[in-house]
Amino acid sequence: MKLAKATLALATALGATLTAAPAAAQVNGIALSNPEVVILQSQARQAAYQQIGQTYQSQIQQVSTLRQETNALEQSLDTNSDGQLTEAEVQANPAVVQQINQKEQQIGQLYQPIALAQTYAIEQLVNDYENAQNQVMQQKGIQMLLSPDAVQSAPDSANVTGDIVAALNSRMPSVQTTPPQGWQPNRQSVALQQRIQQILLGLAQQQAMAQAQQQAGQPQAPAQPTGR
Repeated sequence: MKLAKATLALATALGATLTAAPAAAQVNGIALSNPEVVILQSQARQAAYQQIGQTYQSQIQQVSTLRQETNALEQSLDTNSDGQLTEAEVQANPAVVQQINQKEQQIGQLYQPIALAQTYAIEQLVNDYENAQNQVMQQKGIQMLLSPDAVQSAPDSANVTGDIVAALNSRMPSVQTTPPQGWQPNRQSVALQQRIQQILLGLAQQQAMAQAQQQAGQPQAPAQPTGR
């Protein structure tokens, strides 16, 4: 339940960046870029995930079902319906906790080859990211490239994330999704795959909530500006 809230907040924070890339131009030789969003938005990453989804369609469906069952079990532990699980609520029903642990173990086993394929696709893009970044910096005369998180305020024109996405798309229009025998990912790629998975889960939750609001006739919450 905590993870669901965290991913939803993360998706809200990145929502505007994922739907629209600002017109990009450097400001006095300084520009902003979000490497994580570049990989997330790259065409090769999206195509690879679609291919992986088709390859592991059965496992993904099983994971989805197990997650729904796990969420239902967690909700059953939340006896006061406040959306938070206290230690007392958890200890009050150890049988349910055991079922949750078993289902999470099943999810981990089913998801392992999916995550490995996704990480392999991501690592190929990460390996060429610096080349795409340097290409944009040279073309636009950028002398310093900062992370949006490190800047309190800047015009949208300073954000060159979209330009680096375009450069990476041109340099690497596709990636492989089947890791070589015995391949092991590096830590950076594993962390990025997990981060992207959280974002995608959060965006899916956001979309589901928006659809539920529409069906109920409720106004949708405005998208939060981000990218930074």
